[in-house]
Amino acid sequence: MLLNLHQQLSQVLLGKEHQVQLALSCLLASGHLLIEDRPGMGKSTLAEALARGFDLAFKRVSFTSDLLPADLTGINVFDPTQAQFRFQRGPLFTEVLLADEINRASPRTQSALLEGMAAGRVSVDGTSHALPEPFFVIATQNSLDQVGTSPLPEAQLDRFLMRISLGFPCRDAERNLLLQKAHSVEEVGAEVNRASLLHLQQQCQQQHCSELLIDYILDLVEATRHHGSGLSPRASQGLLAAAKAWSLLQGRNHVGVDDVQAVFPAVAEHRLDGGAPSDADGGTPLSRALLEQVNALR
Repeated sequence: MLLNLHQQLSQVLLGKEHQVQLALSCLLASGHLLIEDRPGMGKSTLAEALARGFDLAFKRVSFTSDLLPADLTGINVFDPTQAQFRFQRGPLFTEVLLADEINRASPRTQSALLEGMAAGRVSVDGTSHALPEPFFVIATQNSLDQVGTSPLPEAQLDRFLMRISLGFPCRDAERNLLLQKAHSVEEVGAEVNRASLLHLQQQCQQQHCSELLIDYILDLVEATRHHGSGLSPRASQGLLAAAKAWSLLQGRNHVGVDDVQAVFPAVAEHRLDGGAPSDADGGTPLSRALLEQVNALR
């Protein structure tokens, strides 16, 4: 069923098989996904297609500068028939939330989203409200050189398991897009239901990892700590979880070095140098340079 879903998503986003696999891995690893790219590259399409493929409740919120925390979490409304306040849930109470243009919102609104991402609940007027399970945030972020954008705080960046960029399609993929050979989002069928997704997420946690693989991950994490702030213990746990999910997508019950290498740039790059674009200076992304460095030492 995962293979069928991957094929469906790849027919919607032509020429983006690797990014689709990363997005699937992020969801299977119970993480949150940050997609950074220019407008019109298919970020929102990928988010909605994922929700449809897993048959999950989906909501989209545009993170404009005037968006308030209550617009996201909900508010307490007085019910005259009951003579008491009742909580009216906001769009945050869904299974897949598309936080569109997240880096245009105010820090207060960012904090409201951060609590939901970190704890799976939100607090309104001193009362805690649990979010649905699963709860998956897909945030889109425009390039920082565009008007009205600002960098996300490091604490919030660290809550995103992965950051990916779709990039421009290859010539053949764009030709097929112009010839209307790409499938629409509405054509994506539900290949995995909610119960199956929760089972797959548990299965990811049970993927076998050898001691040698753990040592390889520790070598990578240690190498990052000689450059900038380095990866936190939460990030190293996320790297292992993402590698487990990637190996499951490949049809294996154990994690290999190739699985770690496949997800490492998406997991690590936005946590290094404060989430600055990896190709800002036109050179090799730091995460890929660290992969080459650690592999050369082993």
